[in-house]
Amino acid sequence: MIKFNYLKFFVIFVIITLSSNYIFAQNAINTKTDSLDNKRAQNVYAELAGPGLIFSVNYDTRFSNKQDGLGGRIGIGGLSSNGSSIFTIPVQLNYLLGKSNKFFEIGLGFTYMSYSGSNFDIFNDSQINVNKVVGTMNFGYRYQPKEGGFNFRGGISPIFDGNNFIPYYFGVSFGYTF
Repeated sequence: MIKFNYLKFFVIFVIITLSSNYIFAQNAINTKTDSLDNKRAQNVYAELAGPGLIFSVNYDTRFSNKQDGLGGRIGIGGLSSNGSSIFTIPVQLNYLLGKSNKFFEIGLGFTYMSYSGSNFDIFNDSQINVNKVVGTMNFGYRYQPKEGGFNFRGGISPIFDGNNFIPYYFGVSFGYTF
């Protein structure tokens, strides 16, 4: 069962993220700069594997009016097949290092997952329900154009919890920068 403090943290993170979009939008209106160098990068993308675990759709933004630096992402994902289903919500803080439109991405966060289905035990064919939070990291390459358009991300996304560590989990995504 999910602990209340994880849910509370998630709700607070979403509120802060959405509030920062409003604050930065007001700041952009007040400064009235149209330079691409002062434009905050925002991305939407579909990701296979990675912090979304199987498949997810994500929104990513920088927290300042730059193409690089500190930012965050939030997504929703899942898959359903043969009576089993998984639902995920990946949340991460990330930092982009680089120039022009090519960046090295470092990220740290968590993914809430809810699984319902078979327990994969050949001796016991029972149904299980699992709700848990796993830690996620991200180390990879990001192509993100300044003018907007197609973006690409790929890299290693280690996953961990109190009992397990999967260091070589990968992720790849394709999307749009605006």
